[in-house]
Amino acid sequence: MRTAGTSISRPARIAIGGSAALAVLTAISGCSTAASDDTADAGSTTAGKTIKVVAAENFWGSIASQLGGAHVRVESIINNPNADPHDYEPTAADGRLVAGAQYTIVNGIGYDAWADKLLSANPESGRTDLKVGDLVGIKPGGNPHRWYSPANVHQVIEKITADYKKLDPADAAYFDARKTTFETKTLAPYNTLIADIKAKYANTAIGASESIVTPLAEGLGLKMLTPESFLDAISEGTDPTAKDKQTIDRQIGQKQIKVYVYNSQNATPDVQAQVKAAQAEGIPVATVTETLTPAGASFQAWQVRQLQGIEKALGQATGR
Repeated sequence: MRTAGTSISRPARIAIGGSAALAVLTAISGCSTAASDDTADAGSTTAGKTIKVVAAENFWGSIASQLGGAHVRVESIINNPNADPHDYEPTAADGRLVAGAQYTIVNGIGYDAWADKLLSANPESGRTDLKVGDLVGIKPGGNPHRWYSPANVHQVIEKITADYKKLDPADAAYFDARKTTFETKTLAPYNTLIADIKAKYANTAIGASESIVTPLAEGLGLKMLTPESFLDAISEGTDPTAKDKQTIDRQIGQKQIKVYVYNSQNATPDVQAQVKAAQAEGIPVATVTETLTPAGASFQAWQVRQLQGIEKALGQATGR
């Protein structure tokens, strides 16, 4: 999401200057990722190396923290629901975090270009950097919202674990155990919901407010009818075309879509109008958010809650 002049409920961008602000940002950026650790005690140990990890965004930071357990210290730069990852302005405190990191995780694909600048400004020969876009093969200009792709999430899990093992070979068995527990137990509700929705509602037509929903729709086997140009415009903070809005109005009015999914952190007037129109036509509406909500939620708790909302909406729409 990006701050747009038409947005009325999008979170305020964090852009603070001066020494007092630096102290505030230090407090925000310096906090370890707060995520409920459902993999506690998996391969537990009390001694060994601790890898310093910095994630650009907390959705990746939450996963990294749970995979690393006692052998990592993860700090996420974007860990406030009111911050826009697209437009975030890094501070000196963020630079110090990156300079001291042994492992970094950035999303890439143009989503967090500021993070690339931080890495370039704070080079470290011994640091390992993971760029999710490069890992999953999505180039700049492609859809950057890869944490909403179930397949990509599992690719990231595999890569983070492999990197931890290279950085701390002595604790390789510990990291393997953490990954196994995370994927088979911690993410079990997430995996089950995805499989169930795909099995029950495959090819169901949906509409959406922006491109953040597209990777999830693909993972769930749902058919996205909203024009891609509209999805991209809302995501990028530009004005959608009148033609696209007319197309969506027709899709809603004729009930060509069964469910409408929107990013509640980016409810522009156009999006709000579509939500109201869908509700007026009896089309169920579900919501997603850009970053972990509420603050401090784990990746899995956040995703499961949203998937449950989508599943409920699909059930209401189809009677199944």
